[in-house]
Amino acid sequence: MEQRPIHNTPSMKRANETSIYKLMAVGIVISVVGVYLRFAGDSMTLSLVSWAILFIGAFIACKGVFKILAA
Repeated sequence: MEQRPIHNTPSMKRANETSIYKLMAVGIVISVVGVYLRFAGDSMTLSLVSWAILFIGAFIACKGVFKILAA
């Protein structure tokens, strides 16, 4: 008979925390705002701000992913 994996390990509990998924959702929303601003106008200032917002959002989302992976 096969042994079933244990699902109550500390890493599984950490991966199922809702705060991590909220962090990822906030990062994704910020990134989407940056993408929409990218196409909002043709000014250089708006383009630079939108790139900055996009990278901040991507950084926040990646931070959440690495928390799940416990890296």
